[in-house]
Amino acid sequence: METLTIQPKNKAETAMLKSILKALKVSYKSEVAPKAEKPYDPAFVEKIKRSSQQAKEGKGRTVKLEDLWK
Repeated sequence: METLTIQPKNKAETAMLKSILKALKVSYKSEVAPKAEKPYDPAFVEKIKRSSQQAKEGKGRTVKLEDLWK
């Protein structure tokens, strides 16, 4: 026996693959991959939040478009 791992990109592909397997009378096991709870480093998230708060307080810097490539 051999194990295959198939990763459909959306629900339509999943439904199609299940239909094909049922038509071929192939047994299969369906599992949903767990989502990562915190995909970002907490220090990075804190830095972004702090930067956003500073921008709201007017502590940011504005650069004119024509000065951008000087």
